[in-house]
Amino acid sequence: MLASSLIFVLTYAGIFSEQIHRTIVSFAGAVLMIAVGGWLSFYDMPHASAAIDFNTISLLLGMMIMVGIIQKTGLFSYLAVRAAQFTKGSSWRMMLVLGLLTTVVSMVLDNVTTILVVAPVTLSIAELTGVTPIPYLIGEAILSNTGGVATLIGDPPNVLIGSAANLSFNDFLVHLAPIVVFAWIVTQGILLIIFRRELRHSTDPETLTRLDASRALADPKTAKRMLIVLFGTILLYLIHDRIGLMPGMVALIGASIALLWIRPPIEEVMHEIHWDVLLFFICLFIIVGGLEEAGVLGLIAQGITGLTSHGIIVAALAVMWGGALLSAIVDNIPFTMAMIPIIAGLGAGGVEIGPLWWALALGVGFGGNGTPIGSTANVVAVSLSERTDTPITFRTWTKSGSISALACLIVGSIALILAIGSGFM
Repeated sequence: MLASSLIFVLTYAGIFSEQIHRTIVSFAGAVLMIAVGGWLSFYDMPHASAAIDFNTISLLLGMMIMVGIIQKTGLFSYLAVRAAQFTKGSSWRMMLVLGLLTTVVSMVLDNVTTILVVAPVTLSIAELTGVTPIPYLIGEAILSNTGGVATLIGDPPNVLIGSAANLSFNDFLVHLAPIVVFAWIVTQGILLIIFRRELRHSTDPETLTRLDASRALADPKTAKRMLIVLFGTILLYLIHDRIGLMPGMVALIGASIALLWIRPPIEEVMHEIHWDVLLFFICLFIIVGGLEEAGVLGLIAQGITGLTSHGIIVAALAVMWGGALLSAIVDNIPFTMAMIPIIAGLGAGGVEIGPLWWALALGVGFGGNGTPIGSTANVVAVSLSERTDTPITFRTWTKSGSISALACLIVGSIALILAIGSGFM
């Protein structure tokens, strides 16, 4: 436990320092975790391979391929012009429109896919209007995490919780969607206040009306084909669990169809894939896997749920806040997997665990907003910003993300107390 925890702390300290690229630091940390794990006989290569969530990696790879092909058609630029004209060049209106769109879409798609689709449009809008994309990208990632909490399929941990607790799509809508609505309103307001200086800039509406959106479409034929592929992929996402397909496989199917139908130059496709992001996540999974194998995550989870002796409200709040804190610094999927058997075991012992499931979903969903590595969507947004003149730094993200996460958790706490007290949960 001591060795794995030390490696974890050193790796994350290196990532947060921003002195060396996060992918290099995580790669070194993953190698060290396997080497030390083998020496102390708690972790090895087979365990490290098993710790990698290939569903997430496949999802990222497939969507990156499709988005890269769409990027070349000029469709994102076309949508950017239309969006800018709709909001009449107002930056704060654009922030509201993109934020609402991202939140709604993330309720029916996972938050990673949402960011991979919305963010390129955002970058095109920023380039068109001459504003910094930082407020938009950070806001979209935060609001996609927030919106994803509302449904069974909006966030990967929700899928795990729903399967373990036998909760339906409607169960999540009834219990969590109202909380998410309030959390969205609060978060959107906070983001508008934090980025008020950046959002002062507005583009002349007359200049925008003279723009011809159709000229931005460099390849209308390919754009139409890719929209068909993307729409079909979204439909598969909605029914993937019924036909036995993982979300990652759905993304790969969509990418395969796009490559076969469009047949773009493979060199261009490879260039659009964020290989550093894929390697970063593979290394993080390996590092967190070492913590799990050493028993660190299980020990923390048991400590949180041990508070059930003080009452279900205290236990639910501990699960939510503990899950949020850990989800801000480690991937929320391994922590969710560690918590599920513990909560289920409490149920077998006669404890009313219904509220604990909802508390876990709220905690791991909202807590990921705290840092740029708290969720996959955050990392993707940061990576996309690195292709601009104003990349998102850890300090910039934490300034807005931590406040947003705290606000959402306060909303969640109030909702849990009221719901449990009234017997709704």
